[in-house]
Amino acid sequence: MSIVLGVDAGTQSIKVVVYDAESGSSLASASAPLELHQTDSGVAEQHAVWWLQGLGIALAQIAPQLRQQVSAIGVCGQQHGFVPLDAAGAPLIPVKLWCDTSTTAECDWLTEQVGGPGACLAATGNLILPGYTASKVLWFRNTYPDLYARMHSILLPHDYLNFYLTGTCCMEAGDASGTGFFDVRRRQWSEPILRAIDPNRDLREVLPEVAVEPGIAGRLRAPVAAELGLPAGIPVSSGGGDNMMAAIGTGNVLPGRVTMSLGTSGTVFSYADRPIVDDLGEETQGQIAAFCSSTGGWLPLLCTMNCTNATELARGLFAADLNAFEQHLQASPRGARGVLAVPYFNGERTPNLPQGKACILGLDSQNMQPDNILRAAVEGVTLGLRTGLDRLAALGIDTEEIVLTGGGANSPIWRQMVADVCNAPVTILQDSEAAALGAALQALAVSSGKELVEITRTHLRRQPSLCCAPEAAAVGEYAELLGNYGRAVAQVCALYGKAAL
Repeated sequence: MSIVLGVDAGTQSIKVVVYDAESGSSLASASAPLELHQTDSGVAEQHAVWWLQGLGIALAQIAPQLRQQVSAIGVCGQQHGFVPLDAAGAPLIPVKLWCDTSTTAECDWLTEQVGGPGACLAATGNLILPGYTASKVLWFRNTYPDLYARMHSILLPHDYLNFYLTGTCCMEAGDASGTGFFDVRRRQWSEPILRAIDPNRDLREVLPEVAVEPGIAGRLRAPVAAELGLPAGIPVSSGGGDNMMAAIGTGNVLPGRVTMSLGTSGTVFSYADRPIVDDLGEETQGQIAAFCSSTGGWLPLLCTMNCTNATELARGLFAADLNAFEQHLQASPRGARGVLAVPYFNGERTPNLPQGKACILGLDSQNMQPDNILRAAVEGVTLGLRTGLDRLAALGIDTEEIVLTGGGANSPIWRQMVADVCNAPVTILQDSEAAALGAALQALAVSSGKELVEITRTHLRRQPSLCCAPEAAAVGEYAELLGNYGRAVAQVCALYGKAAL
């Protein structure tokens, strides 16, 4: 059978896509919203049971007869979340998420214990940043020692869904590389980081073995199959982090293509056939995360913590629906009449500014209008992502084409802005749910025995009418604005306690 299911457990919702390999099309899709507990102190948490409930709600929207035709499942999820389980497989605490910045002190302490940023890069290829899993484990050990002593397994969000589906604890290299304690060069757990987290306990005993190549995580348990209306015993692929599956869902499985995701967070990443460790310059190193891919390679990536969340907040300020939002963007010229936004509403990862705040600069009596403030928010997000392309180029990865995905890609003006700011052609694919589709395509590859490169070449199609090329005049204007944006970021970094990167 050719029908596969892709599941994407995001921050705001659970999405499912039913894909038919024979027709090369998605037969159905659905989603269920997720709650998010977030505080002013940087806490961002969800209960793992919310994901299971959301999966059930989303799948219930798919016709029962279609669900019964599913032959394989692939799961992806938000990265970095910390899911500690007891011996019975029950979560011990609410899940601290990727956008949780409350463990900044633990990050600093761990970095110092390991020997500084350079030593962290040598040990794992990555810095220990707020949001990564490492500091959450240390926080758990310090805050809840009794519960920590009962910890039997450490999983990540998509791993927990795989565990629910199959009863098997497993991990794969792509998602594991976002923990902060995984050596991306050797693709194994980093003993120096794990010893720093707990010198009295070998944490490798509570971590699963890591699969480097995609494979089968397990088979769907009969009780879960009955709950979800799916066939029992079908294979569940190893899956991966949302960015790793979005790489598959945008054909980013060979060098030369860059994916830009305009979701709650913003990401820029590209496949590499070797580890790409960002050790350029003592003050600026580690901006690019040296992640592994979920396809046997590597996936150097820049992540900004503020993307569509920034534009949603700006829209909310003026009660602008999506149609009005697009009209506002159209009414304001490039450069937003001098208004410049640094959109660090949730702190920021790149630059590493967990206590950062959003700032709007350049306002005067003539330009303080909704059009300009909304345009500046979108431009600020996009200029921040452009710095990721520049950093990738410095590391030897050029941008020949940007495949755009995520909610922001639905905006025609934003799509053109990406092409102009980045001076690169922008491609839009027919299926906009790149992460869920990527998970489905991985499941198809694993269950059929076909190569992922061939799978993506066969099944991913462009939407020519939505693709766009950079406009020469706009490229020049945004090149000048990029310099102003960099100077604004430096001021915000100085204001909120970190030297500019």
